[in-house]
Amino acid sequence: MGTSDFARTLDGYSLTTAEILYRMPDHQTLLQTFIWQDFDLHPRFPKLRSFLDFWEAHLDGPLYKVTVCHNQLVAPAEVRLLDGDYRLS
Repeated sequence: MGTSDFARTLDGYSLTTAEILYRMPDHQTLLQTFIWQDFDLHPRFPKLRSFLDFWEAHLDGPLYKVTVCHNQLVAPAEVRLLDGDYRLS
């Protein structure tokens, strides 16, 4: 039985998205985009690293750039109500 997303979240995992730019094997001047998304651990990202190691060992398209988005890296601003009433007119 697989681990549910909720259970992995309790273990510290959260959704991670990586945009992977790689060079086309037959046309090295062209770049192609691949989107990878899975639950992973911040800040080491072991699942993403494992995927990228597999890519470099078994796929022909050399990696050009990897951009990672994770809720620990980018998060909305924290808003707290201190005290008082605010009216907009």
